[in-house]
Amino acid sequence: MTVITIAIVDDHPLFREGVSRSLSEIGDFVVVGEGASADDAVTLAASQRLDVLLLDVSMPGGGINAISEIVVGSPQTKVLMLTASEDVDPLIASLRRGAAGYVVKGIGSRGLAEAIRTIVRGSRYISPSMRAKMVEKTLLDRPGSLTPRETEVMELVAEGLTNKHIARRLNLQEKTIKHHMTEILLKLGASNRTEAAIRWCQSA
Repeated sequence: MTVITIAIVDDHPLFREGVSRSLSEIGDFVVVGEGASADDAVTLAASQRLDVLLLDVSMPGGGINAISEIVVGSPQTKVLMLTASEDVDPLIASLRRGAAGYVVKGIGSRGLAEAIRTIVRGSRYISPSMRAKMVEKTLLDRPGSLTPRETEVMELVAEGLTNKHIARRLNLQEKTIKHHMTEILLKLGASNRTEAAIRWCQSA
């Protein structure tokens, strides 16, 4: 059994303790750290080898503000955002900065466990209640199809190329391809590149 190491950063101690206890009771999860602010989140990511960092959106310092530093400094750590709100703007901002998932508080322990396992496997997880709202907003804000560059990227994704190979083919940096993929996933309402390729091929 593969153990998934987790840290929880939220400024509400009772919520933090409840999540920690619930996850610790599941066999493949180990909670190795806790914090209450964006600074705590950055410190935990740098000092612990985490698989997943649960990060509250509205804690002191702003959870969204910490994402970029975490994903750059600790690329092995997947960031899963926690929120009590169903506002779509923080969701989109979080994904664009590199969060791997976004869940609404109130999710049960089994649902949270599945969200964590999903992002550890390399896919994106968004609470079902938020996914439809996100797709609707991105379509309203960005009417039309992918940009020419995004289309080039998707053509190569459909061929099965990795980000690294796409970057070489297009003479771009890999981080640029990752940025394009984030925008593509948002526009297509897809949770991963396979789903994006399917939706793109169906609409082509």
